[in-house]
Amino acid sequence: MGKGFVRFANGLISLAVGLSLLIAGAYAGYSLWDNHQIYAAAENVQDDMIQLKPKTDENAGDQGPSFAELLRVNQDVKAWLTLDHTQIDYPVLQGEDNFAYINTDVYGNFALAGSIFIDSRCDQYFADPYTLLHGHHMENSRMFGDLDLYKDLDFFRQYYTGTLVIPGHQWSLRVFACMVVPSSEEKIFNPTLWKKDGVGKLLPFVKAEALHYDADTVTMLEDAIAAGETPPRIIAMATCSSEFTDARTIVLAVMNDYGQENREDV
Repeated sequence: MGKGFVRFANGLISLAVGLSLLIAGAYAGYSLWDNHQIYAAAENVQDDMIQLKPKTDENAGDQGPSFAELLRVNQDVKAWLTLDHTQIDYPVLQGEDNFAYINTDVYGNFALAGSIFIDSRCDQYFADPYTLLHGHHMENSRMFGDLDLYKDLDFFRQYYTGTLVIPGHQWSLRVFACMVVPSSEEKIFNPTLWKKDGVGKLLPFVKAEALHYDADTVTMLEDAIAAGETPPRIIAMATCSSEFTDARTIVLAVMNDYGQENREDV
C-alpha cells in the first residue's frame, strides 16, 4: 500500500509538472502572439498615417497632403515629426493631460503603443522656449525606439537632422544632445521651468550630463542668451531606457538650421 501511494503521488506530481509546462507554453505562445499584435497595430497605424504626412517641399509641383487632412482624422494632431535616418516619422498629438495618448492611437482607439505626444503643460504651437515630447520605447524601430540610435557617437555625429511641421509652418531640426536621466529629473520633465526665463540654466546641465553634445550648437545658444537675443527653441524627445529602473533616453534638438556640418568636435 505504501508503494502504491508513492506511485500515486509521483503520478500527481508528474501531472502537475506536465500541466505547469503546458500552461507556461500556452502563456509564452500567447505572449508572443499578443506582442506581435501590438507591433502590428502600431505598424498599421504608421502605414496609414504616412499617407497623410503633410508636404514640406513647397517648391515641388505635387502639393501632396495638407495638414487639414490630418486634422480631419483627429483635431488633437498638432505637428508632424521626422528624424532623418530613423523610423521616427509620426504625427504628434496633445491631449488634455499626459494620460490621453499614452495608450491611445491617433484614431482615438486603445493601443498599448500609444502615440507621440506633446506634454500637456507645453504650448501646442511649439512657441515655448522648451517643448517636451513623449513616446513609448518599442522594438523594431517603432514609436520612439530609434532614439536609442543617438546614443552611438558615430550615428550622433553623422545623422542629426529632422523636420517639425505644424499648420502653416515648418522647422528644420538639429539634434545637439543625447542623455540618459531618471524620470524624476525636473530639468527635463518639468517644462514649466523654462517658460519664463528661457533655457539658459538648462545648458550647463546638458554639458554636464549628456552622453555627448554638439559644442557648436550649445555655444550658439549660450552666445545668443548672453547677447540678450532669443535663441532657437528646443524640443526634448523622451522615452524609456534600460540603464536603470526609471531611466529615460532624452534627445534634444534646436528648431532651426543652426550648427556645423562637421560634428567631429562632439
